[in-house]
Amino acid sequence: MLDRVFVTSPFLSERLLFTPATPQADAIPLIFAFPNEYSVGITALGYQVVWATLAARSDLEVARLFTDIHESLPSEPELLGFSMSWELDYVNILGLLESLDIPIWSRERSNHPIVFGGGPVLTANPEPYADFFDVFLLGDGEILLDAFINAYQEVRYADRETQLKHLAQVPGIYVPSLYEVTYKSLDGEIAAIKPIDSSIPAQVQKQTYRGNTLSASTVVTERAAWENIFMVEVVRSCPEMCRFCLASYLTLPFRVADVETSLIPAIEQGLKVTDRLGLLGASVTQHPEFESLLDHLNQPQFDQVRLSLSSVRTNTVTEKLTQTLVKHDARSITIAVESGSDRVRQMINKKLTSDEIVQAAINAKAGGLSALKLYGMVGIPGEESEDLDQTVAMMRSLKKAVPGLKLTLGCSTFVPKSHTPFQWFGVNSQSEKRLQFLQKQLRSQGIDFRPESYNWSVIQALLSRGDRRLSRLLELVRNYGDSLGSYRRAFKELKGQLPDMSDYVFERWELDRVLPWSHLQGALPQTTLEKHLASSLSIAA
Repeated sequence: MLDRVFVTSPFLSERLLFTPATPQADAIPLIFAFPNEYSVGITALGYQVVWATLAARSDLEVARLFTDIHESLPSEPELLGFSMSWELDYVNILGLLESLDIPIWSRERSNHPIVFGGGPVLTANPEPYADFFDVFLLGDGEILLDAFINAYQEVRYADRETQLKHLAQVPGIYVPSLYEVTYKSLDGEIAAIKPIDSSIPAQVQKQTYRGNTLSASTVVTERAAWENIFMVEVVRSCPEMCRFCLASYLTLPFRVADVETSLIPAIEQGLKVTDRLGLLGASVTQHPEFESLLDHLNQPQFDQVRLSLSSVRTNTVTEKLTQTLVKHDARSITIAVESGSDRVRQMINKKLTSDEIVQAAINAKAGGLSALKLYGMVGIPGEESEDLDQTVAMMRSLKKAVPGLKLTLGCSTFVPKSHTPFQWFGVNSQSEKRLQFLQKQLRSQGIDFRPESYNWSVIQALLSRGDRRLSRLLELVRNYGDSLGSYRRAFKELKGQLPDMSDYVFERWELDRVLPWSHLQGALPQTTLEKHLASSLSIAA
């Protein structure tokens, strides 16, 4: 059992924005964990909101657990939940299970808590982690959490098999052990994914909350990675639907928080305990009433508020927006352009012109910002070397158009994501050379170029498109030290027992292939994803 605690607990600095319930006598003992340090986990808005939702129920007794600290834990928890935001945090999940004397393999658990998980990683593709969890919650917590707890209450004192079969009847709750995966060969493709009997749903549908009251921080603390920040979700999903984008496709439809009844009341509550405000969402400035929200924040009583935005659509970067950000202590703004090539942006459905990118930079400087950060990507399906030349040309044009404005281009490698039109593509093996080309060309021009690790992008792709055979590999990788070399070593040891890494990462899959997540239904059916893919390919041709 875990026994590490801080002498000076971070929990003491927390300012709660909700009222936890007093647990009733027969409350279910539940541990809610984040598989990383406290400062990281408490900054995750999703973790905060789920914790508050659980802690507000009197039929639960909730204790929080992080890798470096924990609250007083129950000796016999019935439920153990994980919120997973980053693929590689699986290592910490296994470590926390062992520290609690819980077998890492679900098949070895008997009189142990039911281990459940949720969050963006597990909703997108839970299969690489399927053998470590008893239950996955696929979709939005506003719908799933109460349904899950209520269903568990109904079978609380039943045997484990009965509990799991009952939970599997709840929409959005996926019990992987109740589905049998067969393969064409040990190291071949998936042949079929079927429930073990007719009482189990053949497909699990991701659950989508469709209200206009979105999430807001439930706790503010100086120990968060973003110190003392109050976060409010302005929009959920993104209407642009870039063909590679999990944040858009998985979370559709695009939803906005009501300004008068949701956003402003939440903001005013948060600013009673802090002067730092974060507006979150995949495309914050596309809220239809964003201008009125800016007007509200420009009132004199908010002059001391420090404001940050998680994302800004390029053609919404107005001088008014940048002036507001500067007034509220911001120095830079970040836009995603993906490529300097008009053709590539058309292929991925990025509705953005080069002129709009230049105008955004001009507006950023005119509004008083000192820096502009851009996000790009290499290896996008259909990309050619000429497209990279256009990215270099775009950055040079920006430097000429806005002298004195610091320009930074962060650049990642395309990674295929489930439930998107580009899920059938693999990583472009030339991506590392393309990153090196951009680095050589741009740094010589005095432009700050920051490439993400190509090798770790390969691992991300492995986990993004992996099936449940990877669980054995992940256990080996952890035991070998969780390094890049550990993955190669583990694949070598398991040769013949699962496909080669190249099949998961680099190969382009056929449209009729059974995908690891074929039994898990996202926001759009496969037929729609295929149409979007065909539209992209018609431009690339």
